[in-house]
Amino acid sequence: MIEFDDVQDLVSPVVIAAFEGWNDAADAASGLVDHLMEQWKAEVIGAIDPEEFYDFQVNRPVISTDVNGHRRLAWPTTRIAVARPAELDRDVILVRGIEPSMKWRQFCAELLAACDDLGAELVVTLGALLADTPHTRPIPVSGTATEPELVDRLDVEQSTYEGPTGIVGVFNDACSQLDIPAVSYWAAVPHYVAQPPCPKATLALLGQLEELLQAPMPLGDLVDDSKAWERGVDELAAEDEDVADYVRALEETRDTADLPEASGEAIAREFERYLKRRDTD
Repeated sequence: MIEFDDVQDLVSPVVIAAFEGWNDAADAASGLVDHLMEQWKAEVIGAIDPEEFYDFQVNRPVISTDVNGHRRLAWPTTRIAVARPAELDRDVILVRGIEPSMKWRQFCAELLAACDDLGAELVVTLGALLADTPHTRPIPVSGTATEPELVDRLDVEQSTYEGPTGIVGVFNDACSQLDIPAVSYWAAVPHYVAQPPCPKATLALLGQLEELLQAPMPLGDLVDDSKAWERGVDELAAEDEDVADYVRALEETRDTADLPEASGEAIAREFERYLKRRDTD
């Protein structure tokens, strides 16, 4: 069981969760939870006991020195934090961790029991995968949901994926088994720039959260970091003619596929998001 510090009652909390590892190409998903924890000044209230779930030869503890010169040992784990963003009409439970090495069902059960104790009403999981997509175009984000009502309201899909899965897939399945509403968003990271970080993919996931929660999310430095990342990849591609040709081929394929999607509805949705953020600013 996860033991919490004293926590005041939360208002209609939504869970936003991401895990390092197989589900997190270029750290795009876990990077978003890190970003939100910093921007919202989230308070860590509890953590999973790592002894039960992690192989320390795979995810080793880390020794560091704090500002006072004291030596500290940090164990790999999954932490739960609480944020009360002023821009939202609800509180947020942030789950940030590492894909466990063992006992995945027990791991999910403990996390969901903790979220239930905190009154969670919706679970949102974040992931990122490597894909054949050009870095010069908007990062594609796919969404799935566990319940037909959410599928219709959010214009996402019920997952039809078949094959190996990670802790995000297992966590979503556990939500479904317990009748907990759950949504999952996955960003497609260009496979030829897989090294973390990928702020452009993190920013794309943030945009989906804006649409889901119907409120502007804190951007921080993500916009500038995203532009700098794209310029850096442009420079690398320019140095290699084969890579440049490959990127152009991806752009042509993407533009052809996206042409029908350049609809008035899509443009209006993006403009509405811009207006909401401008009004908040």
